[in-house]
Amino acid sequence: MFELQWPWLLALLPLPLFIYFLPAQKRDDAALRVPFFAQVKTIETQTHSLRSKKKVSLLSLWLIWAALVVAAANPQWIGEPVSMPNSGRDLLIAVDISGSMRIEDMKYQGQAIRRLDAVKMVVGDFVKNRKSDRLGLVLFGTQAYLQAPLTYDRQTVNTLLQETEIGFAGDQTSIGDAIGLAIKRLRVRPDAQRVLVVLTDGANTAGELEPIKAAELAEKEHVRIYTIGFGADEMVVDNGFFGKRTVNPSADLDETTMRAIADKTGGQYFRARNLEELSEIHQTLNHLEPIDSEEEKFRPVKSLFFYPLGLAFLLSLIWAFASLVRHLRPQQAAEGVVQ
Repeated sequence: MFELQWPWLLALLPLPLFIYFLPAQKRDDAALRVPFFAQVKTIETQTHSLRSKKKVSLLSLWLIWAALVVAAANPQWIGEPVSMPNSGRDLLIAVDISGSMRIEDMKYQGQAIRRLDAVKMVVGDFVKNRKSDRLGLVLFGTQAYLQAPLTYDRQTVNTLLQETEIGFAGDQTSIGDAIGLAIKRLRVRPDAQRVLVVLTDGANTAGELEPIKAAELAEKEHVRIYTIGFGADEMVVDNGFFGKRTVNPSADLDETTMRAIADKTGGQYFRARNLEELSEIHQTLNHLEPIDSEEEKFRPVKSLFFYPLGLAFLLSLIWAFASLVRHLRPQQAAEGVVQ
C-alpha cells in the first residue's frame, strides 16, 4: 500500500504559481545607449522563436519543484503484515573451551572429531531454533568471559560460537566463575525468564567462585540452570608398541557437582556421551523451556523518497544544460554580427 508520511506538504505545490503571478515592481532604470543597436535588434528578431520555449522552461521548473515537494512528503510503501515472535526468555549458554575439549572422542559420519567441534554442531542448531529468545554466549576455561551479550541476533551468536577455539580462555576449567558471570548478566532481566545452560566436560579447577556457591547465588537471583556433562565413557587409544587400550576420557567429569547445581536452581542435569545424546538433550531443553508462540504483527515500511528526489535532480541537469545552450546561441550570433 502506497502512502505519504506528510501529505500536507503537497499544499506547497502551487506556490511557484503564486510567486509567478505576483505584481512586479515598477523600476525607473536609466536609459542605456547601445552603439550597435541595429545589430542587437537583428539578433532580437532572430531569438523570437526562443520565446515559445519559455513555457516549456517554466513547466520544467514546476516539475522539478513538484518532485521535490513529493520527496519531502516522504512517499512510503507499506507491506503486508509480518508476524514477529514476542519476547521470550533470556537464555545464556556457557560453553567449556578448556584444553580437555580437544579430546577426539566424538564420532561424526564415522570420523573422530573433537568435543568442541561436536558442541559447535549441536549447540549451533539449538541457537538457530530459539527464535523468540534473547540469547547470549559465555565461554570459560581458566577465565570466564562474555563472548556475546543477550541479543535477538541468533546468527551473530552462532557465528561467534563457530569461531571459538580452544585456548582462548586458558586450559583449566572455571565453572563457578562462568555461572557468576552469567548471573551478573541475567539479574537485571525478568525473574521468570532467566535461564542458563552450562556445558562442560570436567570439574572446576580454576576461578575464584566455587560452583556450589555460584549455584546459591543463582537460586537467590531466580536463575534456572541446566547442566550438561559432555564426553564419551570409553575411548580406544593406540599405545604404539603396547597396542590399543580402552580408557575413560570423562574420568574428570564432576557429575555430582553438576547435578547439585541443577537441583539447587530448579533445573536438570543431563549426560551426553555422543552427538546423538547431546542433540536429544537440546530437544528436551526446547520442551522444558518452550519458545513463546504468541506473535506480534508489524507492517514493513520502505521509504521511496529517493525516486522523486532523483527525478528532480535529473530534470535539473536537463534544464541547466538546455538553458546553457539557449544562452550561448544568441551570444555566438551577436559575435558573428559584430564581426
